[in-house]
Amino acid sequence: MEMLIDFPGGLRVDAHFGPFTVHTDQPPEASAPTPFATFLASLGACAGIYVLGFCRQRGLDAEGIRILQRIHTDPLTGMVDKVDLEIQVPSTFPAKYHEALIRSADLCAVKKHFENPPQFEITTKTV
Repeated sequence: MEMLIDFPGGLRVDAHFGPFTVHTDQPPEASAPTPFATFLASLGACAGIYVLGFCRQRGLDAEGIRILQRIHTDPLTGMVDKVDLEIQVPSTFPAKYHEALIRSADLCAVKKHFENPPQFEITTKTV
């Protein structure tokens, strides 16, 4: 997969891939989330895809299910040191599936990349 990253003005940075564009920006006049906020949002959204897939495969109604994501940072480094994902389900959701929802969210590909990060190679090229 290739993505083209460009700079449309100000502190905006956009990522283009396939038919999509992810817009990012920086405070104080941000018109879009920061790149890091977008990255963190991908964790909860990815877990959500797996939870939704679990429900759809079993014919369970996903209405009212949501995930509350909490990011904890180390006060000394500012680095993320813990991510909590709380799957909130309505009272009508069958309790026998609660643990299975957790196992489904745990399959998230973004989370797995955190656990086994890729190597990075950064180069320059004159065009």
